[in-house]
Amino acid sequence: MINIVSCRPSTLPMRYVVTETEFEALNFPDAPKMVSAAYPGPKAAEALALSARVESMARGGGRMPVVMDRAFGVTFKDPDGNTFIDLSAGVGVSSVGRCHPKVVEAMRKQSESLMHSMEVNSTRRTELAAKISEIMPDGLRGDCTTFFAQSGSDALEAAVKFARRVTGRHQIIAFHGAYHGVWQASGALTTGTAYRKGYGPFMGGVIHAPYPYAYRFPFDTTHKSAEQIAGEYVDYLLNTPYTAADDVAAVIVEPVQGEGGYVPPAPEFLQLLRKACDKSGTLLIVDEVQAGAGRTGKMWSVEHSGVKPDMLTFGKGMGGDVPMAGLVMRSDLAAKIPDGSVPNTFAANSVSAAVALTNISILQDPTLGLLDRAHKLGLEAQERIRSFNSPLVGEVRGRGLMIGIELVEDKTTKQPLSGDKLGKLMGHLVGHGVLMIPCGRYTNVMRVMPSLTIPRSLMFKALDIFGEGLESLRSQ
Repeated sequence: MINIVSCRPSTLPMRYVVTETEFEALNFPDAPKMVSAAYPGPKAAEALALSARVESMARGGGRMPVVMDRAFGVTFKDPDGNTFIDLSAGVGVSSVGRCHPKVVEAMRKQSESLMHSMEVNSTRRTELAAKISEIMPDGLRGDCTTFFAQSGSDALEAAVKFARRVTGRHQIIAFHGAYHGVWQASGALTTGTAYRKGYGPFMGGVIHAPYPYAYRFPFDTTHKSAEQIAGEYVDYLLNTPYTAADDVAAVIVEPVQGEGGYVPPAPEFLQLLRKACDKSGTLLIVDEVQAGAGRTGKMWSVEHSGVKPDMLTFGKGMGGDVPMAGLVMRSDLAAKIPDGSVPNTFAANSVSAAVALTNISILQDPTLGLLDRAHKLGLEAQERIRSFNSPLVGEVRGRGLMIGIELVEDKTTKQPLSGDKLGKLMGHLVGHGVLMIPCGRYTNVMRVMPSLTIPRSLMFKALDIFGEGLESLRSQ
């Protein structure tokens, strides 16, 4: 357990800090450490071969030559005893680190009293819904209702269904580069080719607009920013005749785009969307599944803009080590959803709810200061990456501990890094005990998205190994 250390002179109000040594104690002490003569080692290779035979690789990530056997904090061991630093946090899931002692204790304690409660009322689920209302951004805080789900895709499916029901409209505006899930409605909103090709036709009525991805924005930004152009275009769609966007129920947007390349737009973009939606009577739904739960230095990334959403989806980091997701709606909107019309048997299982409550308490613990720390450590990490001065790094961008490193063949042409070179870089990282995962429209953006509890020492060890990998590509 973390030992809280007092740092107050006797004449000052009581304050506490947690030292870096205490953050380090929540991880395996030997990371990174490779004990196998070659990677993967024999036990990992056997596990990978078995997985390829019995598991569907449609799940994603299955072809990555990494096997997790035990984990603690931002570190994990494979079956051969190799110890890794994980800069992925399970794709943003493990916000307070894997197997945090308080989370483990919450799971143990809750499992002894109640786990599955089906869809009748349960104390933990209700307690969690009340807590979620307390921590929502302005516009939802204290006046909202939560519909629990099991994944981000589920939450987005509910968002579309409910938005259509309460507005009586059917169209949805989403954005180029969007990732909102992989099922019918959520899959229609998502634009990644790998998630769509061969799976259509998807739900109709979806209109995609440009996202302000300034590094690769398709329009001239000499006189207006990408945020202005993208925001004004949505206003044009919603509030101009003959655009065919004449029955729009909602605009669904990631406040920081995730799978599309870790793109953090200026606050102006969301502010313009809010104004356009208000003029047209359209709902604004923010998808916080990947960017929420403190990752960007605020509890919700929409808070950087001051915009009040009508609905908000959450997932990943809210549940930490267990499945937890949901849709939060203004109370007046929720009142228009018929009782019993969208059952979900396993949502907010009592163990998951207990873990989410514990996770929230850790994220908001003033003695830890994880949100402010995420902001500051993220800035330090970006500066360390820029200090490598690699010609392969086209842009470093991010907000808090949601950092994207866009890799290119040439900084002038912005040609994306080749798949062959990316594969060699991934091999270098895994071979030296670091797990990073790519994203982006060309799969050339490396993500730095560790648990918010990552010690500075492990962060910079991992980043230096990444920098060495970049340098090794230059010499080939």
